[in-house]
Amino acid sequence: MPVSVDDFKKALQLWASGVTVVTTQSKKFGVQGMTVTAFSSVSVSPPQVLVCINDSADTGAGIEESRCFAVNVLSSEQQDVSNQFAGGSSQQQRFENTTWEPGITGAPILTDSIMSLDCKVVEKVRAGTHWIIIGEVQDTIRRPGDPLLYYCGNYRQLS
Repeated sequence: MPVSVDDFKKALQLWASGVTVVTTQSKKFGVQGMTVTAFSSVSVSPPQVLVCINDSADTGAGIEESRCFAVNVLSSEQQDVSNQFAGGSSQQQRFENTTWEPGITGAPILTDSIMSLDCKVVEKVRAGTHWIIIGEVQDTIRRPGDPLLYYCGNYRQLS
C-alpha cells in the first residue's frame, strides 16, 4: 500500500529545488505559463529536459497544441513572478507585469530569468495526476544571477 498523499508531500518538502516558469504560445490559447518545480535534465545527446504538469493545468493544453515550451529558471529576485504564475490569476494577468519575448519555437522567454531553455515536445507520458513532457532543447539563453530556490514550503536563496 502506498504512503498517504500528506506523508508524500511532507517528504518532498525536504527536497530543495529551483523554481521555473514553463511557458508556451499557441494559436488557440495565446500565451500561457505556470510555475513548475518538477523539472529535470533527461539527456545530453540529444539535449532533452522534462517538466511535470498537472493534467488540470490549462498550460498543458497550450503545450499540446503548440508542441513547444520554454523552461525559464527564475532568479533570486523573481519571487513575485513565481507567485504570479502559480495560479489564482488569468493567463493574461500572469504576463502583464513580466517582460518576455518569443523564443525560436515561439514559446515566451522571460527576459529577467537567469536561464531559459526553448524546447520542442518529443514525448508526453501520463503518470498519475500529471503529464511528463519531454522536450528537445532548441536554444539556450543564459544570464547572470542566482537562482530562486524552494524548500520546506518557502522560498530560499543561496547564502
